[in-house]
Amino acid sequence: MPEPQHITIDEAVESFQPITLEEMDSIKLMNRVDTKYLTDEATLSLVLLDAASAGYRALMADGTMISPYHSVYYDTPELKMFSDHHNKRLTRQKVRTRVYVNSGDAYLEIKRKNNKGRTKKKRTGILPGEMEDFSMDEAAADYLAAHSDYTVGEITPELSTDFRRITLVNPEKTERLTIDTRLEFSNFRNKRRAFLQDAVVIELKQDGRASSRMKGILLDHRVKPVRISKYCIGVTLTEPEVKSGRFKEKVRAIEKTINKKIQVQS
Repeated sequence: MPEPQHITIDEAVESFQPITLEEMDSIKLMNRVDTKYLTDEATLSLVLLDAASAGYRALMADGTMISPYHSVYYDTPELKMFSDHHNKRLTRQKVRTRVYVNSGDAYLEIKRKNNKGRTKKKRTGILPGEMEDFSMDEAAADYLAAHSDYTVGEITPELSTDFRRITLVNPEKTERLTIDTRLEFSNFRNKRRAFLQDAVVIELKQDGRASSRMKGILLDHRVKPVRISKYCIGVTLTEPEVKSGRFKEKVRAIEKTINKKIQVQS
């Protein structure tokens, strides 16, 4: 194996024992606490090696431990969902469609955050061809109306995101970790595109009653918690006219982490 300081993410992932999707689905975190982190790919490779040594397992799906995802985020013409997040509204939501590229499974997903900081996600299956327009799918349209504050006539696709994801589980099955790399955004309105290059977004989902080995591993590599939303970062980068002052600070934090300017194409 290459020296740790030169190892790639793909090589580091080979260190993990696999866990199946069926085993993953059996893990229920009843008192879940979510924490996000920001780092770069070089640091992530070292984090992955330490996680494998600590007994973490990686989700194996469709024959791979690194899975491509494609999501489409919806919003109103006034970008109400984006603005609610920017203005720190305690109760807010996001609406997106997501396809797991390797399997072709696609879903309409609704994420709602309450005034206690808890986020709940609901989803229903759709056809892959409905990712950018599910308005003719009566079941999906009814699901949106029942579980969100919006109807299909009030929202349209705003931003697509593409990334590669690694999912880890600790030996005690009290925490899950999603690791997103190679993040790309494409704006439906103006066709602008942005690339986060070697930035990495990590989300730790843990049972709040249990200790976390991963927090110690991340701390060892100086990876600190950060509040960050992929949708809000993507809109900030690709919508020059939108009010996004608070999120521009996040953009600068990403650029500082990767030590380079984020690429944006008109």
